[in-house]
Order: sequence, then structure tokens, then C-alpha cells
Amino acid sequence: MSQRKVLELFYDVVSPYSWLGFEILLRYKNIWKIDIQLRPGFTGGIMHATGNTPPAMVPRKGAYMSRDLERLSEFYEVPLRNPSDFFNSIIKKGSLSAMRFLTAVQMSHPEFLEEVSRELWVRIWSEDKDITEPESILQAAKKAGMSEDMAKKLLSAISLPEVKNKLKETTDKAVEYGAFGMPSIVAHINERPELFFGSDRFELLAHQLGEKWLGPMPQKSRL
Repeated sequence: MSQRKVLELFYDVVSPYSWLGFEILLRYKNIWKIDIQLRPGFTGGIMHATGNTPPAMVPRKGAYMSRDLERLSEFYEVPLRNPSDFFNSIIKKGSLSAMRFLTAVQMSHPEFLEEVSRELWVRIWSEDKDITEPESILQAAKKAGMSEDMAKKLLSAISLPEVKNKLKETTDKAVEYGAFGMPSIVAHINERPELFFGSDRFELLAHQLGEKWLGPMPQKSRL
């Protein structure tokens, strides 16, 4: 039996493309011989470190992105919807508190990281809800199955230096690998890290892994 390969997924819930990458990788975790390591990072930190610009800040890219997300939502079967006030929700408010919360979850209760991440994406990219308010973060944690006491304890930890430092460390690691945005997938192949950017490189990733790409809904493809 061949050895399982490790894939690190660097993501930020402010990024809808990160949600797509997240869902696709998790759909394949039991099909490909891979171990997925979720790495919550901060897109703003990557943009600052690399001098990159969010696609929505380039007028033509922003206009294209709106239609692009509609098509991707249908194709990947992920319920993406543009927030009603895109600039305020995505660009101005951002996701720093949410990503610090996910970092605290990762550090203390990693068994909840997948579901809390998903619920935060659902709130901002499907239900058009604010993810910067503490109550909103608590609601996402609750829907993910976390107790109220645990969620409140983790929320109070987001201002701790160790949590802030861990998020910065993860973000810096992504930049070290060559990331310039999210999602960034780092596949460890033949003891060498290979970076794949975005949610549209899965055919290439499969080829590099020696696996088969069965489309966005692999379980249906195997029926």
C-alpha cells in the first residue's frame, strides 16, 4: 500500500474560492491517498507581505467575479451567494476576528475546525450575515456542535498573544511556501512541497499526486 501524501490547505473564510477548495479537498480525502491538514491563515497578511491586491479591487475582475461565483456555485454544488454589501462585508470588515477564532479552535479543539470553518463560510457567503460580530461567531460555533461555554472560552482567547502569533505564523508559512493569496494548497510530494493556488487546479493536483480527478462531486462519479 502506497504511503499517504500530506496536503496543507491554507485558507481564509473571507475568500469564497477558499470555500470551494476546502469542500473539494474534503470530498476527496477518502478517495485519494491523502491526509489533509487545515491551516487557517489571514489573506490580509498575505496581501500585505506580497504586495498583491484582492481581485474584487480590480474593477473588471470584480465584475467578472460576481458571475463567476454563480457558475462555480452550481458546478461545485456549494451554496455561494454574493453578500449584499460586498465592499463593506469583505473588504472593509474582513475576517481577522473570525480567523483568530478558528486559530483558537485549531489550537484547543481541532476536532471542531472543519465544521466551524464551514459554518463561518455559510454565514458570510450563503446567508449574508456578519462574521465580525462576536455573537455571529458564537452562532457559527454552536451550529458546528460546539457547546456555548466552549465557544465563549475560545472567543475570549482571540486577543491572547499566543493565538495572534499562531495565526501570523501560519500566514507567514504560507508566504514562505510561495503563496500570494487564498486558497493555497501545499502538497508534499517526494519530500518536496508543491504549491497549487486557487480552486481550479485539481486536475493538475491529481496528476501530480498520481490520482484520478473525478470531477467536483466524486461520490456521484463513482456510482
